[in-house]
Amino acid sequence: MASPTYAYQPDYVTPPGETLEELLDERGMSQVELAERTGRPKKTINEIIQGKTALTPETALQLERVLDTPASFWLAREQQYREFLARQHDDEQLGQQISWLNDVPWREMVKRDWIELCDKPINQLRAVLRFFGIASPHQWDAVTAAFRQSQAFAANEMAVATWLRQGERLAQALDCAPYDAARFRQALQAARTLTREEPAVGSQRLPALCAPAGVAVVIVPELPQTRLCGAARWLTPTKALIQLSLRYKRDDQFWFSFFHEAGHILLHGKREAYLDTDKQEQPEHAEDANRVVAKREAEANRFAADLLIPPDALTSFVAQQAPTFSSAAIERFAAELGIAPGIVVGRLQREQRVPYTHFNGLKRALPDS
Repeated sequence: MASPTYAYQPDYVTPPGETLEELLDERGMSQVELAERTGRPKKTINEIIQGKTALTPETALQLERVLDTPASFWLAREQQYREFLARQHDDEQLGQQISWLNDVPWREMVKRDWIELCDKPINQLRAVLRFFGIASPHQWDAVTAAFRQSQAFAANEMAVATWLRQGERLAQALDCAPYDAARFRQALQAARTLTREEPAVGSQRLPALCAPAGVAVVIVPELPQTRLCGAARWLTPTKALIQLSLRYKRDDQFWFSFFHEAGHILLHGKREAYLDTDKQEQPEHAEDANRVVAKREAEANRFAADLLIPPDALTSFVAQQAPTFSSAAIERFAAELGIAPGIVVGRLQREQRVPYTHFNGLKRALPDS
């Protein structure tokens, strides 16, 4: 989804005063006579011809009557010239900031068709700025402000922000109903059954399932150095976004990440953004703000774990099978719950009831996108 191609911009545009001067020469009219006929000061006419003074709508109307040339013609010439001057100034300013591209994964963005490949560095910079929706690198903080409280954001700020921005762009294109928590909970119950579908099918059906509840679900394969499994945030007060990365490309990780992000949407505030890696650890001496984040991550983990596998059901299954679990028993249990067997395996592994080397054959691979 590269940025649109914009119209050709000429290398040089003459001021409307140059056209006016040529027209006066053709008609044998002096600047003094034109000033008298229009009622404009002689100095103003001269400065318009030299391009020092802008040609106003009032003057354009006067030229229309005196020279029988449409006011729209003069105003269009003035607009083109002033835009040309503004672009020249913009080139000078952006030309001093091209080195910012060294921090941007723009080649990967081009490869994924998120932006177009440009012929000049300054145009590549403009393509990147359009992608982020900012006027210049000086406005970078406007992109990152919402995520700075997250430790995950520090992994590689530029790569993470790029991944998040692409999710935002995809979500903005999704038509969603206003957010409805009750309807979203119903959608989550339906999503449990999707886990038994082939991963390519289940993941593709997920956005349509959640959109009527006001939640945009987008899948953006991870960028290098991001380490993110997913993210949750609010685009507007009535539209939430869940973004998934396909990290590890296994169905248990994918579905747990989805329900984890859903937990953030249902349980936590609309002002924060939640960036989640595969390990959400709380430092031993964390600051109060980090403790709040860790608490919310634990709540989202518990929400996802319990929604997928009710605690009583898991306790009963473990009591019956431990310590000698079998693939057949796991598959039967998953079928009873109506979820994919790989989710059960992932839960048993995370709780250290089975080694991470066991039963991985029950997990299924996800497509790249």
